[in-house]
Amino acid sequence: MQIAKRAFLRLALAACLTLAFTTQAMAAKEIVLGGKNYTEQYLLTELAKQILESKGFQVTVKNGVSTSIARQSLENGLTDLYFEYTGTAYTVYHKGTDPEVINNSQKSYDYCKTKDAEKGLIWLKKTSFNNTYTLMMRADEAAAANIKTISDLGDRYKKDSKAYTLAVGTEFWERPDGIKKMMKVYGFRISGSRIKKMDVGITYLALKNKQVDVAMGYSTDGRISAFNLINLDDDMHFFPVYNPAPVVRKDVLTKYPEIETLLAPLTDKLTADQMQTLNAKVDVDHQSVTDTASAWLKANNLL
Repeated sequence: MQIAKRAFLRLALAACLTLAFTTQAMAAKEIVLGGKNYTEQYLLTELAKQILESKGFQVTVKNGVSTSIARQSLENGLTDLYFEYTGTAYTVYHKGTDPEVINNSQKSYDYCKTKDAEKGLIWLKKTSFNNTYTLMMRADEAAAANIKTISDLGDRYKKDSKAYTLAVGTEFWERPDGIKKMMKVYGFRISGSRIKKMDVGITYLALKNKQVDVAMGYSTDGRISAFNLINLDDDMHFFPVYNPAPVVRKDVLTKYPEIETLLAPLTDKLTADQMQTLNAKVDVDHQSVTDTASAWLKANNLL
């Protein structure tokens, strides 16, 4: 009886130790995801979060910040991974100016990947869609004025710097690849009194509601088609290519190499049309980011 009891106790102890080690191992599989402060970034972060959680990661999200803070947080180890755009990294962080790189998806990605690897930041597989900046107008008014390109718009401003009121995101006003540089490249000037700085998420609604005549936005935003707006053609190819990709700290990827494999199907499947649809579900249909991400992942067999 005593022998059986001791054997039972040993088995029970072994089971408890196994459970403790398993629990500890699972708890140690932790990652902090960063993200910027607009819909597409919230969605990209949530998509990655749900995939990683489904594979046993404990995920903490720290998003809703500016581009510079998102980058600094990664460099300083406050976050482990976030989605960055090639155009942003090339022009803002690496001060790149070569047009052959700026406007080439693969060259821009390769450049950023190589330069950031020197800093211990690893670019994983990029998406195919290009969420570059855009200038938008209401479709009917653009057609009536025969404005199809930014050059067409610039011609109006050359005749009258107060021709149209422009809504622009605060960050886009300050960026080296932003509105000031664009005006220089296209050779026109907008009167300061006609430029309205606001959160980029508000520019679409301001344009729809005729509070402004032209607005800066992102080319994959779902509100463009929903609000009957059009993107003006960047006929001088000013705006860089902006392919998003997960960027992860090297030490984190070394610890959890499976992250690369887990996120690759996500970046493979996300297209421009699908990203615009996801953005519209949140911004136009007012669905939650969590539900929108979950439904898309399940529909694409990623959950």
